[in-house]
Amino acid sequence: MCARQLTDFSRLCVHTITTKPWSIEEATDRYAAAGMKGVTVWRQWLDGRDIVKVGLNLRAAGMEVFSLCRGGFFPAADAAGRRAAVDDNLKAVDEAEALGAPLIVLVCGAVPGQPLEESRNQIADGIAAVLDRAEQAGIKLGIEPLHPMYADTRSAVNTIRQANDICDRLGAPHLGVVVDVYHLWWDPALNSEIERSGRTRRLLAFHVCDWRTPTEDLLNDRGLMGEGCINVPQIRGWMEAAGFDGFIEVEIFSHRYWAKDQTMFLENIKEAYLKHT
Repeated sequence: MCARQLTDFSRLCVHTITTKPWSIEEATDRYAAAGMKGVTVWRQWLDGRDIVKVGLNLRAAGMEVFSLCRGGFFPAADAAGRRAAVDDNLKAVDEAEALGAPLIVLVCGAVPGQPLEESRNQIADGIAAVLDRAEQAGIKLGIEPLHPMYADTRSAVNTIRQANDICDRLGAPHLGVVVDVYHLWWDPALNSEIERSGRTRRLLAFHVCDWRTPTEDLLNDRGLMGEGCINVPQIRGWMEAAGFDGFIEVEIFSHRYWAKDQTMFLENIKEAYLKHT
């Protein structure tokens, strides 16, 4: 099932990492001028800033602050490392609350050489340690599964099924999943697990880009929608059939695009959003 073609930018959201050369102040001005309606702020863009003021400025420019990226990285080889990870995620909740972001995206982490199942248990324990504070702040936590190529260090959660299983295990209504096409397009269970997430009202966010073939860098060579082999409209159709009607977030890590004129790049994003999303 493919979704109906998009005709306006009312659901378009951009991650600040997508236009990496810009500061949060530049991104605020440029996104607003380009008609962006939503923004996901990466935590490093808040360094040294008054976070409350950043959120106020974004909203004054006409944008909704959709989420804060990223929390997570819970597994560690020792208890001190795991405690430090929980403390950092509690700090992320404080930052999201100050920013006015209702969602934190969790990139869950892994430990090289540690069994993946142990890392997944540590991830569940770490999330559990943050849930009460997040609920108190009215902030949702979204588990983002990452492609298996990142299972060594970046995330032991590699399928939406694994993310749903952690949600089942913890049973928190403000815990859900983030679907990123770059990480999940290959999964034969993707549609059925999106349906599962929809039934339990866990579909919290939808990230889009494309997988270039051949890819030159497994992290920093993502493409604009329509530039690679991912059927983004089909996956959007599955998301919407499962009840998702939120922002469509453009998240592109790309040395090629970071080297371009970023204002022109935003126009490229808008064109690809309408034609290939």
